[in-house]
Order: sequence, then structure tokens, then C-alpha cells
Amino acid sequence: MTKKFSRRVENFVCQNCGVEVQGTGYTDHCPNCLWSKHVDVYPGDREEECGGMMEPVAAERKGDAWRILYKCQKCGYKHFNRSAPDDNLDVIIQLSKNPIAYSEKTSAV
Repeated sequence: MTKKFSRRVENFVCQNCGVEVQGTGYTDHCPNCLWSKHVDVYPGDREEECGGMMEPVAAERKGDAWRILYKCQKCGYKHFNRSAPDDNLDVIIQLSKNPIAYSEKTSAV
């Protein structure tokens, strides 16, 4: 099975902070609080049955961008997502103060 990206333009209301988010087809988290939902096996496929809330737990710079480490509150799955231009930089900077273990750094972006 190969990874593939499925672009889906979906608007949603953040289940963590209640902000109404306008999807772009690349939107995978709330730009206000950065929380997400565990709904994809591969980006955009909506095939993951867990559906748990994905907490942003840390952030780090990678090149010219930030990447955010998420942990599912239901099943414990962890993964990285790239930040988006409209993400709350104050929250990202707060998250960057949390250390990321080496084993987590080897996860996909």
C-alpha cells in the first residue's frame, strides 16, 4: 500500500475551541488552537476509524517551516504535520518549548 494524498475541501467547527474553520483542501487542524482529529490513515482519505482528538504536544522548526507533533487522546497514535501560514504562532512557540524525543523525530512529516 502506497501513501497518497486526497485533497478534500471541508469546512468544520473545531471540537476543541469551537472556531469555525474554512477548509482549503490542505486544512488538517484548527489554525487557532492547532487541535485536530484522528480521521485519516493517509492524508485526506478519512479512512481512520479511531476519530479521537489529536492534541498538539510539541513543535519544532524544519527548514523554513514549523512541524507540529500530535498525539491522539484516544489511541495514542503520534505523527507530525506541517504548520499552515494562518496557524496561531503564539501556540506554536509555546509548543516548541516541549522536548521531542529522538524516536518521535523519525516519524513522517
